[in-house]
Amino acid sequence: MVTGGAGFVGSHLCDRLLAEEGRVVAMDNLRHGRIANLAEARGYGKQFTFYNMDIRSEGLRTVFERHRPDVVMHLAAQASVTASVADPLNDAGVNVMGLLNLLEASAGAGVRKVVFAASGGTLYGEPRKLPVKESSRRGSRPVSPYGISKKAAELYLSFYRRTRDLDFTALALANVYGPRQDPSGEAGVIAIFAHRMISGQTPTIFGDGEQTRDFVFVDDTVHAFALASAPDRASGALLNIGTGVESTVNQVYRSLAKALTVKARPYYGPERSGEVRRIALDPTQAEAELGWRPWTKLDDGLRATAEAFRRAG
Repeated sequence: MVTGGAGFVGSHLCDRLLAEEGRVVAMDNLRHGRIANLAEARGYGKQFTFYNMDIRSEGLRTVFERHRPDVVMHLAAQASVTASVADPLNDAGVNVMGLLNLLEASAGAGVRKVVFAASGGTLYGEPRKLPVKESSRRGSRPVSPYGISKKAAELYLSFYRRTRDLDFTALALANVYGPRQDPSGEAGVIAIFAHRMISGQTPTIFGDGEQTRDFVFVDDTVHAFALASAPDRASGALLNIGTGVESTVNQVYRSLAKALTVKARPYYGPERSGEVRRIALDPTQAEAELGWRPWTKLDDGLRATAEAFRRAG
């Protein structure tokens, strides 16, 4: 089961699991996901099933009882920091109540394991030392409701593991980027920049552009999910999925403009509330427990992303 299966990362994950001869049931409410992202997955015929469904739906348990998935890849979320600041109730409704609905359905249907998409960019708050290690989440203070909901999620996952025999691995994702990322939101800065550059619009950098992020390519991220689905790996663990490298938004902007061969000066807008200043994730523990490490260099990933956006127009 892949929740958020028609989304950016979720659709790539469906493709990966199906290519490994798995059977995949995906669900997405299509608020941000797109059916077009599932073109490859739908080509697998009866191996792939899709439900247009919100994770908060009462019908979720019926779907779980019908298909009885072995592993749930939980990527569906309210993923906007800005939106969480503006509407904390909706953020908690999706990211906390939606998670609880999913965990109840999973426990009732005999799911073996949940692999959860946590947020390495918000979970740790403003870290004192970079790259940040998983141990830093103890006593951390996320600066947005989105980060708070992701921190609470790990506690709920631990509770269900302890009381309902539902195992989990939580993957604290860095800033994932790549083909299929939605340029209409605000969570994927590389996709937004690429779309605006190609369409001749002026991209906006919020703040001075010297804030740093850890950018990890989507194929590398999907590989971590696939590894974490194994029953004997990273049981009850939270693992960083990032490169450990800080890149400024200005650096990324210049590299992407070069990859797209465009000369577009950005507009600098006000800083956004709830955003951390600097972040990079130490992936050492993910290598030790999953055998995972990032292999895509940022410039290579930006070129692949730029080409995908250019083809899409």
